[in-house]
Amino acid sequence: MRALKPRSVIPGFNITLGFTLLYLCLIVLIPLSATFLKSATLTWPQFWATVTAPRVLASYRLTFGASLCAALVNAVFGFLIAWVLVRYPFPGRKLLDSIVDLPFALPTAVAGISLTAVYSSNGWMGRWLEPLGIKVAFTPIGVWMALTFIGLPFVVRTVQPVIEELEHEVEEAAASLGANRWQTFCRVIFPAVAPALLTGFTLAFARALGEYGSVVFIAGNMPMRTEISALLIITKLEQYDYQGATAIAVTMLVISFTLLLFINWLQSRYSRRYA
Repeated sequence: MRALKPRSVIPGFNITLGFTLLYLCLIVLIPLSATFLKSATLTWPQFWATVTAPRVLASYRLTFGASLCAALVNAVFGFLIAWVLVRYPFPGRKLLDSIVDLPFALPTAVAGISLTAVYSSNGWMGRWLEPLGIKVAFTPIGVWMALTFIGLPFVVRTVQPVIEELEHEVEEAAASLGANRWQTFCRVIFPAVAPALLTGFTLAFARALGEYGSVVFIAGNMPMRTEISALLIITKLEQYDYQGATAIAVTMLVISFTLLLFINWLQSRYSRRYA
C-alpha cells in the first residue's frame, strides 16, 4: 500500500517560499538596494573621500568600539543575571525578571534622557562620580553605558532558556568525579551555554551598532569625540547631503554585515566542535 505523505498544517513549500521572498524583498532587500543605488551616484573618489573623512572615521571608531565593549560587558553580566534568575529562588525574582525586559519596551529617547539626568554633573550618580574624576554624561563612557543598557536583554533572554535546560545531575556528577567549581564551569556549563551566549553577544552588538535614540542625549554629540555614525548620517540628511548620508550608511552596513558574518561563522564552528 502506498505510504501517505505527511500533511503539513502550513501551506506547501512553494507558497511559503514565495511569501518569504516577497516579504524580505519589500521589507529588507528593496530599501537596502535603494541605499546602494543612491550612494552609487557618487564617483569612487567622492565616495572614498566621504567615508574616510576624519570626522567620519572618528564616528566609526566610537560606534564600533563602544558597541563591542558594551556587547562584551553584556555577555559577562547578562550570563550572571540569567544564571541568578534561573538557579536561585528569592523574593522579587519575577519582578527582577520583568525589569530585564524594560529596555525592549522603553522608548530609547526616554532611556537616553533618563541616563543623562542620572549621570550628568548634577545628577543623582554624576554628582558623586565627578569629584572622583569620572565624567559619564557627554563622554564616550556615556555612549558605552547607553549601548550597554539597550543590549542587556538580548543576552539574558538568549542564555536563560539554555540554562533552564541544563541538568543539575551533570554538575553533581562532575563534582563527584573530583572537579572543582572552575573545572565544572569550564568543561560542563560553558560548552553548553557558549553557542547561546555568542548569539546573545551578536544580537547585542548588532543592536548597539544601529542605536540612536538612547545615545543622542547622553553623548553630547561633539564632533571627533562623542559623535556616533547614526547621528552623522542624520546630520547629513538634515543638510540635504543624501549621497553622503547613504555612503556612510552603506559603509556601516558592509562593515557590520562582515563582522556579523564572521561571528556567525565562529558560532557554527564552535557548535560543530562541541556537538
